[in-house]
Order: sequence, then C-alpha cells, then structure tokens
Amino acid sequence: MHQLTLALYQPDIPQNAGTMLRACACLGFEAAIIGPTGFPAADRHFRRAGMDYLDQLTISRHISFESFQHWRKSNQQGRQARRLILLSTKAEKSYLDFAYQPDDILMVGRESAGVPEEVAAASDAVVKIPLIPAARSLNVALAAAIVMGEALRQLRPNAES
Repeated sequence: MHQLTLALYQPDIPQNAGTMLRACACLGFEAAIIGPTGFPAADRHFRRAGMDYLDQLTISRHISFESFQHWRKSNQQGRQARRLILLSTKAEKSYLDFAYQPDDILMVGRESAGVPEEVAAASDAVVKIPLIPAARSLNVALAAAIVMGEALRQLRPNAES
C-alpha cells in the first residue's frame, strides 16, 4: 500500500527543498527527489530548513526523471502506475477541483524554471492554485503545502461525503 508522495523535480533552492521535506515528515507524506539538484544533500541550508525531520522521512532519490518514471511504474502488483499530479501555474484546473487518491504523487517543479514540457506531458493531471491576476506565482514550498493540505482534507478517514 502506497501513501501520498511529494516529488521535487530538480530543486535548486536548498531552503525550499528542506522546508518541503519537513512538511512531508510532519504531514505523513513520503518524498521523492528527482535530480540533478542545484545543491548537495549535505548543504547546511537544506539541513537547517529540514531540521531533524529529514531523518524521520522516507525519501526516494532518482538521478533523472526517467529513473523516477521507472520507479513510479514498477512494483505495482498488477495495479496501474501511481498517478503523477503536477502543480503548475500553467494549468487550467484548480487544485480544489481535483479528486486526489491515496497513492497519488504530487510534483513541484524547479523554483527557477518549473518543469520541461515533456515532464508536464508525462503527468496524469496538472493543477494550479488560482491567484489574483497581478500575481505570477507562490513560493514552491508554500504551494506544495497548500495542495498537500487539500489532498489530506479530501482523503482523511472521517471525511464527510
């Protein structure tokens, strides 16, 4: 049985990556880091933002998107590959209008560039956080936390129909 996972596509700001991994640990998500990253995993900013929570978290590391895709599609015991849900400012669908499933993988792109078109095309769904017209984007760690919270709200055991 899988659980919700947050995938970080080639993160390039260690503080944001550490913050997202800390959120994963606190909210019960697993994490996947898709390389290459813009910093070493031993980076002091990464460790500081993640604090001691990084040791309490299941993190799968992938050298490339291709290796991540192989991991996502393997060991499914006859089931379909886990769904990949990309958070993107370019999406049409709001994250609030999406029905999350218990083994979904939520993915955020690079802070500086998002994800390449081929990665977006490989996603099963693309969702956005609606912003006011003058706003371009939220901090990636904040955006991840918002969507993680909605997925958990929808999937909580005692959710009302």
